[in-house]
Amino acid sequence: MYVVDEKDKEYRYGDHGPKYLMQGPRSSFGICQLRPGEIYAPHEHHIMEENFYVLKGTLQVEIDGVVTMVEEGQMFHVEPGEFHKCSNPTNDYIQYIITCAPFAPNDKYMEKHEIQEQ
Repeated sequence: MYVVDEKDKEYRYGDHGPKYLMQGPRSSFGICQLRPGEIYAPHEHHIMEENFYVLKGTLQVEIDGVVTMVEEGQMFHVEPGEFHKCSNPTNDYIQYIITCAPFAPNDKYMEKHEIQEQ
């Protein structure tokens, strides 16, 4: 067992972006903060599935072209192969938790690809 204090970690871009408290070996756990109007780059994963839980605000999520508003206290799940992006259409910061499993550090693709069944 180990304990990580969020205060000891930094957001990737100063006051926004992801802040990972754990990455691997089998899963990852992080907090992401989006500034007003910010869009987190659309992408997909071929191996990892992701879960998101909104801590603060209302997050706009687009998965394979379908837009959904996810509110504080709600979570959503993204399967491997689902092209997705998160954005903040509000005037306030949004904060949400991200978990990924299985952890695969190079499993991020910025363009939609057909995934072949194994």
